[in-house]
Amino acid sequence: MSTTTYISVFIGGCIGAVARYAVSLGIEPSSMFPVETLFVNWIGCFLLTFFITHPFLSKRVTKPVIVGIGTGVLGGFTTFSTFSVETIQLWMNQSIAVAMLYVFLSVFGSIGLAWLGLKAGLRRVNQV
Repeated sequence: MSTTTYISVFIGGCIGAVARYAVSLGIEPSSMFPVETLFVNWIGCFLLTFFITHPFLSKRVTKPVIVGIGTGVLGGFTTFSTFSVETIQLWMNQSIAVAMLYVFLSVFGSIGLAWLGLKAGLRRVNQV
């Protein structure tokens, strides 16, 4: 990997992490359900597949920039580790049904939004 790619991922990761923090400040925290993490992971899944299939990015943008957006920005924005910790915390606090709902919504919602992002990106490909 080139130095440019490393720098791109570094800068993108900073942007993504700050964006995730901003989202967490903008959403009212709930002790019952981790809405902030669910939201950022859903948005990240949609955006990643959209950007990968969108004609402008896939054809005209350099590889370091694409990696910076995908791995950097969206990798810094989304968070599997927080999802895992929150699931365990819900389970340990005897909120087993909520933990199971969180896992279900996270997995199937993320896959569904990734599919929608793919379809939206491919739709743009067909229009260009």
